[in-house]
Amino acid sequence: MKHQKYDLYRNTATTIFEFKSIGPNGEIKKIIIFSPTQTKEIYNLAFGDLLHDEVQKRYILDDSIITDNGDRNVILATVAKSVYTFTEKYPEKMVFFKGSTDGRTRLYRRAISINLEELSETFTIFGAVRNESGNITTAPFKTDGEFLGFIIKRKEL
Repeated sequence: MKHQKYDLYRNTATTIFEFKSIGPNGEIKKIIIFSPTQTKEIYNLAFGDLLHDEVQKRYILDDSIITDNGDRNVILATVAKSVYTFTEKYPEKMVFFKGSTDGRTRLYRRAISINLEELSETFTIFGAVRNESGNITTAPFKTDGEFLGFIIKRKEL
């Protein structure tokens, strides 16, 4: 994506990324985690603020906070950068993601739509939909589609 991006710091497995959102509300630590699902070839992308749980003395990912730091496009481009990096290391894996709310899922659809030409050079993009039987399946991505989430797969070279 042709937007400014934050510097990403990752673990050696390239499954956890951290960066800082910088804006009027200060520096806010963000985390992106790629975790396996029950389907071997699909990884879930989780993204949110990195918070310290004082009671349990551990760090947690909170995907419900609205930090409103004025850098939404930079954050989305940074998350996209992590997907490029993850799928470069694991080209056989697909990445599933959705928003923690319907509004965030629509925001992700708009971000994909705006950058579809560029993203389509590297990825095949699907939307997750519920079929007539009530099961979740995939459909080709459409800019006006109503999706439960998204699955992307790096194209083979």
